[in-house]
Amino acid sequence: MGKNKLMRFAENETFRCLVQPEFDDIFGKDHPLKGRWRRDFFGNDNPVVLELGCGKGEYTVGLSRIYPDCNFIGVDIKGARMWRGAKTVTEEGISNAAFLRTRIEFITSFFAPGEVDEVWITFADPQLKPGRAKKRLTSPFFLERYASFMKEDGAINLKTDSLHLHLYSKAVAEANALPVVTALTDIYNEPGLPRELSDIKTTYETRFLGEGKPITYLRFTLNGKKQFEAPDFEPDMQLG
Repeated sequence: MGKNKLMRFAENETFRCLVQPEFDDIFGKDHPLKGRWRRDFFGNDNPVVLELGCGKGEYTVGLSRIYPDCNFIGVDIKGARMWRGAKTVTEEGISNAAFLRTRIEFITSFFAPGEVDEVWITFADPQLKPGRAKKRLTSPFFLERYASFMKEDGAINLKTDSLHLHLYSKAVAEANALPVVTALTDIYNEPGLPRELSDIKTTYETRFLGEGKPITYLRFTLNGKKQFEAPDFEPDMQLG
């Protein structure tokens, strides 16, 4: 393990904004913050928004700056990457942003029914290999987990360079009669983008834009559903 990674892991232990439970503390059981994020962690009653697979936390930090009256939590398992976001939050004294280091498969151990208002998924792995659709963060497998803690009209936001993942996720929404609010296949060719789409760019997004790849965006709501079916559809694998 590199020296920088060890340094980051050590510094992570000092950040109040970063929650890092041990595996044995959450496997098959609830974390103490479940149902208590607003009261015990943020000290307010503002909406809670998750960024899943947050990486360096660019979106978590960026959204927290734009919307000071919401609480944002970036979730990822890569502690060395999350260090960047947690350090920025700490240095700038941002009080409405936090980070949670855990596998997204265990996300239900951390949030109670109705506790989360919205979810962002930014540049997630599209899982293009055969048989990997279940691992996509917009698959029925994961949507059922989100539905267990989101408000009934909670929204899922997907921003990605992968047209394959965009079309698959749209098909999941349509197969389950989930209202699609916005579906854009090239956001920077659209006028009047909201700040949360135009003003925040992750490291991956900057790289993809430099390569000339269009960036897609999808927003749909769960519409009170708790169970979801896979679509009878798989986009052309060449789409990426």
